[in-house]
Amino acid sequence: MARQPLSPNRSRVAGHRGSPVTFQDLLSYRVSRVANAMSRGAALRYRREFGVSLGEWRTIALLGASSPLTQNHLARLAALDKAQISRVVAGLVARGVLLRELGPGRTAELSLTTRGRALYERLIAAANERNDAFLVCLTPRERDALESALDKLGTLAMALERAER
Repeated sequence: MARQPLSPNRSRVAGHRGSPVTFQDLLSYRVSRVANAMSRGAALRYRREFGVSLGEWRTIALLGASSPLTQNHLARLAALDKAQISRVVAGLVARGVLLRELGPGRTAELSLTTRGRALYERLIAAANERNDAFLVCLTPRERDALESALDKLGTLAMALERAER
């Protein structure tokens, strides 16, 4: 269903002015749709080119940036539940991408193997290509505004989530 064009004086995020917005115009819905579309495109490319799922890519990327990590910490960072991260980690360990070593106490620490590090380097190069492809449609001023808006929205979203608990 096509959305009706907006009049020049009505913003899709007009709720702050007291006028109601439709579900499709809610900021959270619109951001989620864009993020999901971006993730689906990434998942298709990473599966085709590198043979990894989106969960595997997130795991590899997080460990490539900061390693070692425990499985619980990795699950939180990757936004995957315990069962999902367990399957992802088991698969990557079996493929020789991740190394699981005993950490302090009963924890297991995860890090990339040499093979995993090489895969990470190729994946992060592809991710940077995708990132640049998205940013090219924005002017430098729009990029700065987007960065600022995302920082503010992220901070507020986390504060509101904490308040809901």
